[in-house]
Amino acid sequence: MDFSGKVVLITGASSGIGRAAAKLFAAQGARLVLAARSADKLQALAAELPEALALPTDMLDEAAVRRMVAAAQEHYGRLDLLVNNAGRGMHVPVAQARLADYRELLELNVVSVLAAMQAAYPIMKAQGSGHIVNVSSGTTKSLIPGLAPYSSTKHALNNLSLIARAEWAPDGIVVSLVHPGMTATDFGKNSVASSPERAGSYAQGDSAEYAAGLVLEAVQTGEAEVYAAQVLRRLQQAGGR
Repeated sequence: MDFSGKVVLITGASSGIGRAAAKLFAAQGARLVLAARSADKLQALAAELPEALALPTDMLDEAAVRRMVAAAQEHYGRLDLLVNNAGRGMHVPVAQARLADYRELLELNVVSVLAAMQAAYPIMKAQGSGHIVNVSSGTTKSLIPGLAPYSSTKHALNNLSLIARAEWAPDGIVVSLVHPGMTATDFGKNSVASSPERAGSYAQGDSAEYAAGLVLEAVQTGEAEVYAAQVLRRLQQAGGR
């Protein structure tokens, strides 16, 4: 697939998988729109990439999400790919999950993604083409004690994405899910109620570049779901029991 001149909007682009994906798509010739809360990190990354547009955005602000998508179209005249990567983890047993934390997690991991999808939809429909990749989690394919609050938000994202895929296919819009496994980023450290031991375990995971490659694979293949190898192994082992 030729990405030359394609406009790619990535949320959560200032670090981790989002940053790696931005570099990967830029190397493929895409024109990048970078969104995240950290303006300094975002501007620094944009300076490294040709023609990149930095849009500091709080994904919990619905109006800001709409402005983000509108600014991408206004700047480049179109929007070919939206990568919804912004999100946060939560590592706490069900009985101990604070409802305020869980509501905020739902807002970021699900509601903000829906807001971005809805803002992108009319643009892509008018073009007759577009692709949306939502970064989910391999935890939705396993039952892992301590991760239910987080994985339940990603289960909701999975359902939302796959139904949108069916609903929007007639408009020429493809919706895909990517399921990374544990990835060596600051995700664990930034998760709600994560212990130092749990956060440190992420260093043993896949590289951010590997996870970004899954996003590229989803766009290249148009598959509904793309899995990290470690997630696929767990699925195969579960099927074999």
